Amino acid sequence: MDRYIGGGVKKNPVTILVVDDDQVHRYMLCSLLKKWGWRCVEADDGATAVAAVDKNSYDAVLMDVRMARMDGREAFTRIHARYPSLPVIIMTAYSSVDAAVEVIQQGAHDYLTKPLDFDRLRLALLRAVDHHQVVSSRLQAAPGGLKLKTTIIGTSPPMIELLEMVGYVAPTEATVLVYGESGTGKELIAEALHNNSERYSQPFVKVNCAALAEGLLESELFGHEKGAFTGAEKQREGKFVQADGGTLFLDEIGETSQAMQVKLLRVLQEQELQRVGGEETIHVDVRIIAATNRNLEEAVAGNNFREDLYYRLNVVMLTVPPLRERREDIPLLVEHFARKFADKNRRVLDKITVECMDLLVQYDWPGNVRELENAIERGIILMRGTELTEKSLPLPIQNQAMKYTAPHPTEPVSLFDAEKQLILKTLADTAGNKSEASRRLGITRKTLQSKLNRYGKQ
Repeated sequence: MDRYIGGGVKKNPVTILVVDDDQVHRYMLCSLLKKWGWRCVEADDGATAVAAVDKNSYDAVLMDVRMARMDGREAFTRIHARYPSLPVIIMTAYSSVDAAVEVIQQGAHDYLTKPLDFDRLRLALLRAVDHHQVVSSRLQAAPGGLKLKTTIIGTSPPMIELLEMVGYVAPTEATVLVYGESGTGKELIAEALHNNSERYSQPFVKVNCAALAEGLLESELFGHEKGAFTGAEKQREGKFVQADGGTLFLDEIGETSQAMQVKLLRVLQEQELQRVGGEETIHVDVRIIAATNRNLEEAVAGNNFREDLYYRLNVVMLTVPPLRERREDIPLLVEHFARKFADKNRRVLDKITVECMDLLVQYDWPGNVRELENAIERGIILMRGTELTEKSLPLPIQNQAMKYTAPHPTEPVSLFDAEKQLILKTLADTAGNKSEASRRLGITRKTLQSKLNRYGKQ
C-alpha cells in the first residue's frame, strides 16, 4: 500500500517529474525521492518536460532554471498555461535568483537555491502535492478527469472557473452555448469541449454563420444536390454530414435569419436533414456547440431569435470573461504572443520592458485577446533592437492614462512621495492583496513588488 502525502492512502504512488540537464544531479534527486517513498520521472530539458506533462499526470514538477535546449522559465510558462493547478518548484543557483522570483510572481509554487537543503526540499514537495490535491479535487470529481487538453492560456480565477466548467461539460453530450465579447476566445473553448469529449477522435467542424449569405449558409450547412441552383455542378456534402460522429461549431449563431433558425431547430430535434434541392432524409450524429457575442435573451424578447431554438442551444451556457476582467492573465498572454511572433518574424527578443508590460496590463482591451495578439505582433515587427518597449505599441495603448490618481496633498510633495502614498493606500485598501492592488493600480505585480522594495516594505 503506497503512502499518500497528507496522511491518507493513495492507490498510485505520488509521482514527481524532475527536470535538470545535469545527469548526476538528476540521479541524486531521484534516489532521494525514491528513498522518501515517491516515484520519480526524469526529463533532461524543458522541452522534454513539456511533452511529458502533456502525456502523463504528475503530482509536482521539480525543475532547474538553466538548461541548454529550453530553460526552466519558458518550460514553466508553457506548463503553467496548460495545467495551472500543477505545482512547479524551481531550482536555481544564487546567480539566477531573480529569474526564479520572476516565475514565482507568474505562478510557480516555490523555488529552492542550490546546493539544496534536503529538509526544505522535502517540505516544499509535501506542501506542493498537498496543494495540488486540494486545488484539483473539484476537477477530479468531474467526468472529464484531472487534466484538460487545451491551448487556452489563463490562470486567473474567472478562467480557472470556466475551465472547471469545461471539464464537467465536455464528456457529456449536452449542447453548449458559448457567450462572450468578440475576441475573447470562444472558438478555443469550443475546441476544448470537443478535445476533452468522447468525440475527440472524430471531426471538429467550424462554420461562421455571419460570414455567409442565407442561401450560401444553407448549402454550407446541409449540402446540395447537383443542379439545385445555378453553379451547383455536382452534389456536395454539408458541414453537418462532414461533422457526423463529431462536433459542429456554429459561430455567431445570433446572426442567422428566422428561416435558417427553423431549419437548424429541426436538425437539433430530429438529428436529420435534407440537402438543398434533395428529398433524401439523411441522419446525422452531431454534437452542437454554438457561440455568440449577442444577448440572445434580449434577441428572443425582441422577436429576433426563436425562443425554442434558444432553449435547444442553451442547455449549458459558458461565459468567456473579457480580458479586462482577467488582467492577471495578460503577462502570460504577452509572453506567449511575443515569443510566437518573434519566431515567426525571425526577430531576437531578449526582454519585454517593465514599462511596456505595465501599459499592456493597464489598457482595457475592447477587442480582447484578439486585439492584444495584434498589438504584440505589431510591436515585435516594429521593435528596435532586442527589447519590446512601449514605443512600438499602438498609439491608443501608449496614450492610455493611469486610471487611479494620487490624493491631493495639503502641502507640495515629490512625485516619489505621491506615488508612494498612492501605492501604500491602495495596498491598505486591498488588505495587503498584492494581486488586487496591482490590478487597481494598472501595473504588474512585479512592478508593485519592486516599488515596495524601494519603500522598504515587503
